Amino acid sequence: MNTTVSILFYIKRAKANNAGVCPIYTRITVRAKRFEFSTNKYINPEKWSTEGAKVKGSNEETRTINSHLDYLKNQVLEAEKKLFKKDINITAENLKNELFGLSENARMLVPIFQDHNNKIKELVGKEYAPGTLERYTTSLKHTIEFMEWKYSICDIDITKIDHAFITDYEFWLRSIRNCANNTAVKYIKNFNKIIKICLANDWLDKNPFANYKSKVREVERVYLSEEEIQSIIEKDFKTERLSLVRDIFLFSCFTGLAYIDVKNLTKSHISFGIDGEKWIFTHRQKTEAASKIPILPVTQMIIDKYSNNPQCLNEYKLLPILSNQKMNAYLKEIAGVCGIEKELTFHIARHTFATTVTLTNGVPIESVSKMLGHKNLRTTQHYAKVLDRKVSEDMKVLREKFLFSNNEIKKVKIN
Repeated sequence: MNTTVSILFYIKRAKANNAGVCPIYTRITVRAKRFEFSTNKYINPEKWSTEGAKVKGSNEETRTINSHLDYLKNQVLEAEKKLFKKDINITAENLKNELFGLSENARMLVPIFQDHNNKIKELVGKEYAPGTLERYTTSLKHTIEFMEWKYSICDIDITKIDHAFITDYEFWLRSIRNCANNTAVKYIKNFNKIIKICLANDWLDKNPFANYKSKVREVERVYLSEEEIQSIIEKDFKTERLSLVRDIFLFSCFTGLAYIDVKNLTKSHISFGIDGEKWIFTHRQKTEAASKIPILPVTQMIIDKYSNNPQCLNEYKLLPILSNQKMNAYLKEIAGVCGIEKELTFHIARHTFATTVTLTNGVPIESVSKMLGHKNLRTTQHYAKVLDRKVSEDMKVLREKFLFSNNEIKKVKIN
């Protein structure tokens, strides 16, 4: 336990009774925040040792009071141990609730949130990605910081969370934390999941999110054009690391697979599809959705190039992929060398596959969605953009159907 709990016994001279006897109080301090309560014991100020924080002397009264003070001290330390075992943040408020049994009558937000995060932690690599745990860990941190800013508390009874709490939390995210709209909405969405857990367990009588509305603003997704893809393909890189990063990035451009899904690929993920050609059969780590992608010639060339790579053979991987951080760092270098004025990241390859490689070349959005492993078309629409060129080509076909002769035009009635 890194948190220091300070226990002090002192007499309140201001509350001395008519006989001049003062009550003995207990002051508990945790992280510069304190609470205090009466010990229900009284003593003559002359018999009190300020330095020793106990009663002076050795008579029966002295032994009885000092024994009671030792008992209270042990109770506080025991409450601290219980919080630690429950993995509850040790704060003055939580310690007070544990000490006086308030935690048994009230369900506090932070322990519920922490329990949710602990369960995700146990399932990382099975049902959740590490990024999901990091996102909810940050969400809990922000929630605690907001409560300290707004209410000067580290935790709150979930029944006290109302519409005002949520709107104030959103305001804090946008103003104090300076979060952009979509980032603020995502943190509120994470918080909403915890509230849904409380509702599902009948811990809340009403939903504080009932009248709350937020909207994610559409972000202009960056993707590469055919010319930019070609410039990367044709560029002769002098260093092996840039050549490797270029190849893996292009692999993603022509498969639509995210970084982690490319990293997890093995030769066993390649098999023959319904058309007798080679396909990639995998499941997205993020959503566990199936992703089935026909292998294009460029993709096959990259697979063949690294088929005998020592790292691939040792780790039984399809490609010798670097860390995501290194990939993104080297991609910025590649963009500079190729004269691409876009902030190149690995995830741009996925958008490029959806927009430039498939949709622009006439692949229906339903097929694009299936290859990307999306569960609905709305998600695909965030990735894929219908370009003006594609609109022009589609309308050209329609225009040719309406090329009537003059006589035919006269027959057409327009209401």
